[in-house]
Amino acid sequence: MRGQVRGRSGPGGLGRTLRGVRRAVLLRRRPLAVVLVVVAVLAGIRAASAPPLPTTSVLVASRDLPGGTALTDSDLVARALPPESVPDGSTTEAADLVGRTLAAPLRQGEPVTDVRVVAEGLLAGYPARVAVPLRITDPGSVRLLRVGDRVDVVATDPANGRAEVAAVDVPVVALPRGTRSDPDTAGLSGGALVVLAVPRSTAVTLAGRAATDLLSLLIGV
Repeated sequence: MRGQVRGRSGPGGLGRTLRGVRRAVLLRRRPLAVVLVVVAVLAGIRAASAPPLPTTSVLVASRDLPGGTALTDSDLVARALPPESVPDGSTTEAADLVGRTLAAPLRQGEPVTDVRVVAEGLLAGYPARVAVPLRITDPGSVRLLRVGDRVDVVATDPANGRAEVAAVDVPVVALPRGTRSDPDTAGLSGGALVVLAVPRSTAVTLAGRAATDLLSLLIGV
């Protein structure tokens, strides 16, 4: 009698018990798996049917552009941005920007706003000239200027100190904010900004020298 009891509770009985427990777990797991699949499907349907986030198309720089660039169609590309990321003064019309001159460098993908280009009307009275913004090393010299003054531009090689005149007798057509009106902060970005009216060939020369040399002005020439 005792042997029969031990037999029922031995390894064979334990195996049957474990199989029963496993079967019960599997029976409970299947409905749970079905529920999880249904939830995943519903979540996918909801995500697929959700309306797209609103965007606004604006014109941005298609590549890195140096200051003084006369904008062309190839310099601009439309990009969709969230409304909250669109800066004031942005535009979707290339006609608003093509032919305008950049007042400062632009990184690729940066929106081209109205304050990034030289204001229209600056070249009235200066035919066959383009407006070129230049960063002058010494902001103190720029504070002495008035619109209409004529200057020479001197480019100095920082490697050897050699100086050359890069432009002669060119008129000042604008002194953007941060030069005269805010002298304490004018030099924080590498000098003070001045806009000159120069022949196009001179503009190309100045753009190249501005990328490598330190620029200064001779005033009252």
